Amino acid sequence: MSQNSLRILIVAGEASGDLHGSHLVEAMQSIHPDGRFFGVGGKKMRTEGVETFFDIERMGAIGAIEVLGELPFYIKIYRTLAAEIASGKYDAAILIDYPTLNLRLAKLCKRAQVPVFYFISPQIWAWRKGRIKQIRETVNRMFVVLPFEERMYLEAGVDAEFLGHPFADKVHPSMDKEAACAEFQLNPLQKIIGLLPGSRKIEIQSLLDVMLEAAEKIQKELGDCQFVLPIADSIDPEIIKEKLKGNPLNIRLVTGKTYDVMHCCDFLIIASGSATLEAGILGCPMVIIYKLNPITYFLARILIDTEMIGLVNIVAGEKVVPELIQGQATADNIKREAVALFKNPERMEAVSARLLKIRESLGKPGVMSRVAQSICRYLDEPSGHEKISQ
Repeated sequence: MSQNSLRILIVAGEASGDLHGSHLVEAMQSIHPDGRFFGVGGKKMRTEGVETFFDIERMGAIGAIEVLGELPFYIKIYRTLAAEIASGKYDAAILIDYPTLNLRLAKLCKRAQVPVFYFISPQIWAWRKGRIKQIRETVNRMFVVLPFEERMYLEAGVDAEFLGHPFADKVHPSMDKEAACAEFQLNPLQKIIGLLPGSRKIEIQSLLDVMLEAAEKIQKELGDCQFVLPIADSIDPEIIKEKLKGNPLNIRLVTGKTYDVMHCCDFLIIASGSATLEAGILGCPMVIIYKLNPITYFLARILIDTEMIGLVNIVAGEKVVPELIQGQATADNIKREAVALFKNPERMEAVSARLLKIRESLGKPGVMSRVAQSICRYLDEPSGHEKISQ
């Protein structure tokens, strides 16, 4: 395949996928500098030159009930991408996480004989294990980011590689705690608590209010607490400011420096998701919270086959930090977990030390370069299909 002919369809559905997609495109362009990328993503992917048909801003629906509210929009995305896949213009598709849409696209790619590279596996070890048959039939190569996933896929006959987790490369603060505190106008001698309600609008709506209520209770209990809230690129800051209602707790709002915020915090109140693993890599103790539409939660409990939902706990293989889900995610329960840890410095230190060990299981730096090499080698040498070793 010539470099001039390389055209890739790349689809991410949320902020983390946009970030991973941007790094992967950058790595692939170092191999195929004339390659062109089209698809669905956000600001970061567009910065790397991806021509997007849709932005991820509205693609924050989590469960079946939430998706129904945006169904016409999702149908439009699906039909547009289906037409692109059927057009014969693409040499390959890179699908990043977001299985509700991407597994459907993988089927279309199979019919159109477009090779599919799936980056970040659907969590089939947690729920809907039957999807592995569909993945085996439609995905040419699965790039998993958790070490235990590779064996699971290989045993099921899926061409899968664990080349490391992208967090092994990117989760690093840009400044030390003293500098971060100075920039965010925080006193390093006082308790600093981070509020991380997630990167989707629906998460802000369902989680931020209880976080704010908990913060008020923690302040009354402990005193001298400072609160800081990093705003995801996918969220309009005005939505957050409206929720703060005058900001009586003087919460510092920070855009674009999440790792520096995490690094300077003593404790986090954090939405379940990939951010919990990022916080764990930085050794920051936390309480994980999450709420879903009641019907969505009921369906999820039927389907999910895992005791833990926090990614940081799943990777650690044990419940290192507490999880407060659905009805348990109350301001009083959040306050109780935070206060208990602050009043037990030895336990706080032990939790931080255990979290710091997680990075060791995520592979060596250079993950995106290895994934890009594997994709390009597959495309350039279709008869060889060699794998890249770490």
